[in-house]
Formats: sequence, C-alpha cells, structure tokens
Amino acid sequence: MLTIHAADLLITGDRERPSVVGGAVLVDGRVCAGIGPFEELAAAHPAARVRRWPGLLTPGLVNPYGPELLERAYHPDPREADELGTEPLMDEALAALPMTDTRWGASARRGVQRMLAHGTVAAAGEPSRPAARDAVHRAGLGLRARSAAPAGRPGLDPLAGRTLADVLVSPFPPEGADATFAVFDAPDEAALAERGAGTCVATVLAGRLVHRRR
Repeated sequence: MLTIHAADLLITGDRERPSVVGGAVLVDGRVCAGIGPFEELAAAHPAARVRRWPGLLTPGLVNPYGPELLERAYHPDPREADELGTEPLMDEALAALPMTDTRWGASARRGVQRMLAHGTVAAAGEPSRPAARDAVHRAGLGLRARSAAPAGRPGLDPLAGRTLADVLVSPFPPEGADATFAVFDAPDEAALAERGAGTCVATVLAGRLVHRRR
C-alpha cells in the first residue's frame, strides 16, 4: 500500500537538496518511493493513503547513549511512577533497586519505546546484555558503532546539547531504501532545537509507524 506522510516542512538532511515547504514522503510498503511537495506526490498517486502531521518531517535521529540507556539505566513502569518517577534511573538510584533478568528485559523494552518517542531510529554503541539486544532487535532500532562513550549524562533526547545535523541518522533515503524518518511538532529547526526531541509526534521505521503521539 502506498502512503504519503505530509508535514509543514520536510528537512532532507542533505546540503545538496533544500528543505521542502509542504513536503512529503511517499512510502511503498517498507521503502521510500519518493520525496517532494505534497501536491506533486498526491497528484501522481491519487489512490495513496495520506497521513498529515504538524511541524517538521526529518530523517530519524541517532541517540549516542545506546548501552547507557538500555542496560545501565532503569526505565520505570508507568505503574511505578508514584514511587520511582518517570525518568530513567541511574547510578545510586539504580543500585538501590533489586534488579532481575526479567526486570532488565522489561526496562529495555520500555527504554526502546521511549527512544522511539523521541524520534530515535538508531542508537550508538552495542548493548552487551541479551535483554537489551533483544529489545533493540524486536523493535527494529538500528545500531551504530562508536569508538568511545560520549561525554555528558545519558538522556533520551538526542538533541540535548547537539544540533539536528549532529544526530541525523543519514539524509533522506534514496528511492528503494528503507523509509525511516520522524516528525516533530515544531515549525522550524530553531524551534526544534529549543523544544527538543520530546516534541516527536511520529516515528517510522522501514515503513512501520512505530510511534504516534496520542
């Protein structure tokens, strides 16, 4: 099935291809079948399903803290929010928790979902804990090699202290490559930098809508 994802502004991530006001991505199954102005794609493919999103449509993001977030932090279950809060627990707070393999597995799955909810489509660093690797594999989250752990406290927002160009997984894929991207409820890059990746309204991995903000 053909689906057109349209937004107010499409950022290509490629210096050779300018941003597109009223831009859209045409998705055929799992692959990107084209990008360009929504009107042109819709006219060429009148039977395509249309998903309209507010804000910016960009290539997906890479979070530099893969192992730190998925096997060295605990992501509380929503039912634990009153006791533990909602943010990842690390260091002394993590050490105080009675962790089991089952609890690590559930935490990693929630961590992956929370990364997807920030427009993250890949994480840097290879997790060593089987539960974390399984959560990454099941979700389809990509992994990127890194030479060393990055500085700073790990966080879910890849844009914290970084520019959009720093954390894009790649420019928009060519036709025939996996359709992987994110949409943020921000009018432009400056607003996105100020508001952060928590403004993500949708994340698509290989054509699958894996996150949609309710």
